Amino acid sequence: MAKKVYLGMIADIMHPGLINIINEGAKYGDVIIGLYTDKAIATHKRLPYLTYEQRETVVRSIHGVSDVVPQDDWSYVPNLVKYKPDYIIHGDDWLQGPDKYIRDEVFKVMEAMGGKVIEIPYTKGITSSGLAEELESLGTTPQARLKSLRRLITAKPIVRIMESHCGLTGLIIEHTKVEVGNEVREFDGMWASSLTDSTSKGKPDIEAVDLTTRLHDLNDSLEVTTKPVIYDGDTGGKTEHFVFTVRTLERLGVSAVIIEDKVGLKQNSLFGTDAVQTQDSIEGFCSKIQAGKEAQVTRDFMIIARCESLIAGKPVEDALERCHAYVAAGADGIMIHSKNKDGQDIKEFCQRFREVDNHTPIVAVPTTYGQFTEAELAEWGINIVIYANHMLRSAYPAMVKCAERILETTRCQEASEEYCMPIKQILNLIPGTKKK
Repeated sequence: MAKKVYLGMIADIMHPGLINIINEGAKYGDVIIGLYTDKAIATHKRLPYLTYEQRETVVRSIHGVSDVVPQDDWSYVPNLVKYKPDYIIHGDDWLQGPDKYIRDEVFKVMEAMGGKVIEIPYTKGITSSGLAEELESLGTTPQARLKSLRRLITAKPIVRIMESHCGLTGLIIEHTKVEVGNEVREFDGMWASSLTDSTSKGKPDIEAVDLTTRLHDLNDSLEVTTKPVIYDGDTGGKTEHFVFTVRTLERLGVSAVIIEDKVGLKQNSLFGTDAVQTQDSIEGFCSKIQAGKEAQVTRDFMIIARCESLIAGKPVEDALERCHAYVAAGADGIMIHSKNKDGQDIKEFCQRFREVDNHTPIVAVPTTYGQFTEAELAEWGINIVIYANHMLRSAYPAMVKCAERILETTRCQEASEEYCMPIKQILNLIPGTKKK
């Protein structure tokens, strides 16, 4: 009976190094590919361009592969215990760096099972991460971007979205990463906020900036990024107009639109009951959702219903009644909003909503209850967290201080030293600026 050889692989991009390691493994027995699922990948790096099913089809067709099984964890241990291979094969690139702890786990488990670890010299000059960076520099397609939000919701405990109001903030969201322990954290997508779109133009947040203008600015971010976009649709406007908004957003590759169940001149929700907050009727808002769903072309686009009951001072019961009705009308998700600082009304809503509906995505915007971590929000049943205005709110104070410093000193030296990035750095900030 042939020996079993286990090889873990993402296989989003096949290259000679991966073929080489498969061929080496086949010398020892039947090669079983542990193909990382989106869930296993999402907590450590960007989702692959190809879906699991697409990657599986490619890998199964490779000569030397005997079987393909899903690997649902970044760690090899669960699959090693399950399949009990005689060998596990891996490139020697895990001797150092963030994956060294994975290597230590594998050696311990294989030794306990009487198996052996085979380490193959890593193919020099070509890496999956390097190829992925080159592909990312080429951009993405509207169709690929559109589909990615649903994949993220399925794959991750909570999807992390940051507000973007221009191409520069889009680039920051696209590329900013931090390493915390063995985890690499980054933002999963962008929020096209009506508040920050309006504020960046010096206009009030009352839907004064029209859709065409907002989409023109959004295109600046779309051109230089690949991550999914959730669009702040305010009230959605008239139902007859909303259907055209849906078609336009979908065509651009925007993954979702969030519309709120209010009518009349918009007042920002964070004013709460200090401003008049008039909700639409349940029937009226459900009709708008249904019209939007009928207008969309693909199944991937999402219409998310934002409930303003808590903002308007109504009880959780009213919010629950409305949100269940919105889901029944076809909403692909629910956003529940509150300006209370303790967050307990949001927690109660989520827990009670989940008692009845365990699958509809819940979106939260913890602007006023920012003391809760993403892990805590996920425990409540929240699927998407939106940091809805932080890029603009952080930029404004820095610019004011810079301006004040120049006025105080009647020159720019101090402002440049205290508040500004070096001019060489900003010249090289945008990809393609520096001459090759």
